[in-house]
Amino acid sequence: MENNTPLVAIVAGEASGDQHGAYLIREVKKMFPQVRFCGIAGPRMRAVGAEALFDSSQLAVVGLVEVLSHFKEIYRALQKMRRFLEEKRPDLLILVDYPEFNLRLAKTAKALGIKVLYYISPQIWAWRQHRVHRIRRLVDMMAVVLPFEVPFYEQAGVPVCFVGHPLRDEVKSPFSRDEAVTEFGFDPHRKTLGLLPGSRRSEIKRLLPILLDAAEQIYLQEPDIQYLLPLAMTLEEADLAPYLKGRRLPLKIIPNRSYDVMAACDAMVVASGTVTLEAALMGVPLVVIYKMKPLSYWIGRLLIRVNHIALCNIIAGEGIAPELIQQEASPEQIAREALSLLEDQDRVRAMQQKFRTIKDKLGAGAQQTIAELTVAMLRGEELNQQPNMLRN
Repeated sequence: MENNTPLVAIVAGEASGDQHGAYLIREVKKMFPQVRFCGIAGPRMRAVGAEALFDSSQLAVVGLVEVLSHFKEIYRALQKMRRFLEEKRPDLLILVDYPEFNLRLAKTAKALGIKVLYYISPQIWAWRQHRVHRIRRLVDMMAVVLPFEVPFYEQAGVPVCFVGHPLRDEVKSPFSRDEAVTEFGFDPHRKTLGLLPGSRRSEIKRLLPILLDAAEQIYLQEPDIQYLLPLAMTLEEADLAPYLKGRRLPLKIIPNRSYDVMAACDAMVVASGTVTLEAALMGVPLVVIYKMKPLSYWIGRLLIRVNHIALCNIIAGEGIAPELIQQEASPEQIAREALSLLEDQDRVRAMQQKFRTIKDKLGAGAQQTIAELTVAMLRGEELNQQPNMLRN
């Protein structure tokens, strides 16, 4: 650490990683203000002081076919980060999820003698489990956020800490349901449905038209329902505009206030991803949809070893939230499930009761714990002498 200014390279390849990376940076800077973070970052990480060598929103794609179409940008970002590691030799490399990219970068770091902390495990317990052997060779510490990930890595001989899930303490709104609805200029006496098509432009293209078709079907049956669409920080209203032309819905787009929007919603239809866990933590009933290119989906089905795709369902170990995948994610079926949640209060109460059990599984104080682990690795401390980092 030259001049007592430690340098940390950090990589987050999509919106959820940007969010978790921002929490980590914010907490580390409270403990160790002089630390400098550089790497691949999105708007949240930049807002807390990360220096972006590459914009993570350019890398946020899912599916084999989709990744291949963005190969040049992804390869350019990888080469830029490799050069940064070689030239600057940071004290630590922090990798946030995004495994295909990050494990390649970890190999470069390992060859250069740079310590690697992997935060937010790739879902290798769900598919392509053989990657755990590669992680064992390349990663100095896995910081996992789901308790069932610990025995998976321990059995493979990978150093692992359960740090808790950062969203457990972060997901909240100061508004009650009626206050939030009023805040957004809607009628608190009418039902509100949230539409969350995802944080990537590819998801908007694939899912937003289907969601809007479903909303229009619902509107024809129940014209009193009103609609909110929280706009992710990775997107602009212009990204949505082509799909909204000619639509006649009482729909409001709300930028950068996703938790307040959730507080206002009586139910939501969401793209599979971190948002399913956020909704569960907010206690909002939801329908989960997932649709990708047929080839990507077919390959994924051959490899995936879990029974659910929604993170809230995976953590719970059961299908609490209905999942509509590929052809099932039709406007007709989405409308049917959404109307059921808006009208069946017994179903909603049962779903919310099960959501409360999810929160209990995620641990408390996660943001402080991952910051403590980061600082310990920067200072070269023996991690097995840090029992407070293994909060179960």
